[in-house]
Amino acid sequence: MKKLKSWGQGGWWLSWAVLAALGLFSGCGGSDLKFPTEYQAVFLDNGQVFFGKVSDPGSSYLTLRDVYYVQTLVEKDQKKTANVLVKRGSEWHNPDFMRINTKHVVVIEPVGPDSRVAQLIKEAKAAPAPKAETPPLAPTPKAETPPPAPAPAPTPAPAPSPSGGRR
Repeated sequence: MKKLKSWGQGGWWLSWAVLAALGLFSGCGGSDLKFPTEYQAVFLDNGQVFFGKVSDPGSSYLTLRDVYYVQTLVEKDQKKTANVLVKRGSEWHNPDFMRINTKHVVVIEPVGPDSRVAQLIKEAKAAPAPKAETPPLAPTPKAETPPPAPAPAPTPAPAPSPSGGRR
């Protein structure tokens, strides 16, 4: 019967490495998600990108506040496109935050303070907020009044007699 080798010096190294690895990776997937910048870019699996302030990263839905997104405008006549940064909240339902299912988040990155996005956000905050566009109100239906009756047709004058009015 063979004797098994004792742990010896090599076994301690292996157990120490395993414990170190567990300690190193224990923070992954936790809720302590902090960024050095004010705004973050959240990339979703459908290609959408939102810029805002991330909170609640440990839950299954993260919260994004002060949200912006890029909208592409197309001028068909001149065949030009332009990208515009839009503040979320100017829509008809006036949302002030978003809850995003973390299953659809591909990556979250910091928005650099000197980036073009950060500059556009600063400009948008400095400008007066545009009024939300409201849909036109439909005219209220009025009780229908019947149309005025047509004026009576004038009665024709009696036709002159063939004798010229003499008898």
